[in-house]
Amino acid sequence: MNQVHDITIKFMDFPAELLLHILGHLDVYDLVRARKVCSNIRQLIDSSSELQYLIDVRYFNAIPPSLPGCDFAIATRRQLLQKSETAWQRAEYSQRNSTTMSYSPDNYRWSCGILGIPAKSLEQLKFIQPSLSDDDTHTIDLRQRICKIDNTAFEGYSFSPTQDLVVILSRAARGESHAYDVTFRSLSEDKPHPDAAFPLVKALDNQIHPQLFDSPYTQTMIFGDYYGLFCKYACKVDGELVDFLQIWNWKSKEASQCLQIFDVDRGTTNFSFLTNDRFLVASATELMLFSLETIDSVNAIRLVAKFSFPALRDPFIFHYITFSPIPFHASTHNQLIAINMCMSAPTTTKSPYFTFYIERNTLLELESTYISCYGEASQDSPNLPWSAWGSKHTRFFENSNSSCIHRIFGFRSADLIGDLVSRDGVLQSRSLRIRDFNPHRVTDFKAGNITTSHQRLVEGESPNSTLFLDPLGPGLPYIETISQEKFLANDMTVEANRITLLSLKGNSMYNVSQSIEILDFE
Repeated sequence: MNQVHDITIKFMDFPAELLLHILGHLDVYDLVRARKVCSNIRQLIDSSSELQYLIDVRYFNAIPPSLPGCDFAIATRRQLLQKSETAWQRAEYSQRNSTTMSYSPDNYRWSCGILGIPAKSLEQLKFIQPSLSDDDTHTIDLRQRICKIDNTAFEGYSFSPTQDLVVILSRAARGESHAYDVTFRSLSEDKPHPDAAFPLVKALDNQIHPQLFDSPYTQTMIFGDYYGLFCKYACKVDGELVDFLQIWNWKSKEASQCLQIFDVDRGTTNFSFLTNDRFLVASATELMLFSLETIDSVNAIRLVAKFSFPALRDPFIFHYITFSPIPFHASTHNQLIAINMCMSAPTTTKSPYFTFYIERNTLLELESTYISCYGEASQDSPNLPWSAWGSKHTRFFENSNSSCIHRIFGFRSADLIGDLVSRDGVLQSRSLRIRDFNPHRVTDFKAGNITTSHQRLVEGESPNSTLFLDPLGPGLPYIETISQEKFLANDMTVEANRITLLSLKGNSMYNVSQSIEILDFE
């Protein structure tokens, strides 16, 4: 007679390699919960460098390097990540390296740690990538790339090192049916980009008045497969002044471009991509969220939500609003969005400046909040009032002037405290301030799990300003660290493990030399 034996196999009876493979498919939050099931599973997870690294990456909201680098082992990556985070928390860099620049950059741009500088007199764009030379001399190598331009027609540029892409905007000759020539070139080889569907496209073709068109302001942005051009006070074919926003999928021949026209009375000032299919447009009265959709191989723009800014005391108005750029290589991560505001009034020559932060995922989630309140958005539909979104999800900071620059990377921001130029016209060094809005770290700090004399928790504070009629609210809590050392610099950019400064040497802006300095936080 055959006998059937019931055999009970427990989860922990499987080989450790198989268990780790199964656990590796869990979401990070489920992985953390799994550690609480029993001591055996906790020990198994804690024994795996790969699983521990995944938990650390989510905890620190770590964003991968923007450019290809060394392929370290997982255990080494985790060690470097923890070391870097400790350095950021203390505002203590491990190395400081510098090199003198032979020229003063003008109209420069940062992207992924690379500095782009137009040299119109030389008919070229220079792209400078500072890299560490060696630990002993504390010097920097400047790897340079050159892209030729027509200095008589050159209007602007954008570049994306992660895609080896530089996009050059050039004015079309007066009388042409289009406003600009847009060329897509390889950053490393200065030739047409191999992935570009068309090496040159005509912007606002058959949209502008060929003789009267003369826009005083343009803004461009690259975000993955998309390139956007915002053109203010542009003269249409019929002579009407409007604001244009044109967006291309620069890799596609089928779904190539779409166009949005704004009435100049709306005071449209700027735009910024949030994701591959969502972007923001700011005006003097509201923040508009648009979706970018492809229907039957044709790109289309659709308004999906509108948000009011806090009301201002009369007679002040929002003069202009800008966005800090979002790195595309970090587009899958939640991160801070910095929105910069300048106010003006006919009764004063002083222009107040403010910056407020909001998490990108929060902005995206507010789309469903808007739809539940007002349904499908249109130009005439109501705005979601500031009290319903802004006071709960933002953090405001008042800036002394327009030169106060906030740099964002992930949940971390950095700026230099105070004015660069004193009242006597003398250049002055400034402390570096690092703010960490990471909610995981804020929670641990409040619980007493993080104790350091270098940091303080800030929550519940808001600018004491009579300019706003609406309460700004307690906003997002953050951990603040201020460096003991001071730096004489007029700009900087922030990456995962470093700050690159445009440093100055001299006592006034009229007699100054400039250098690049790298502060390594690793």
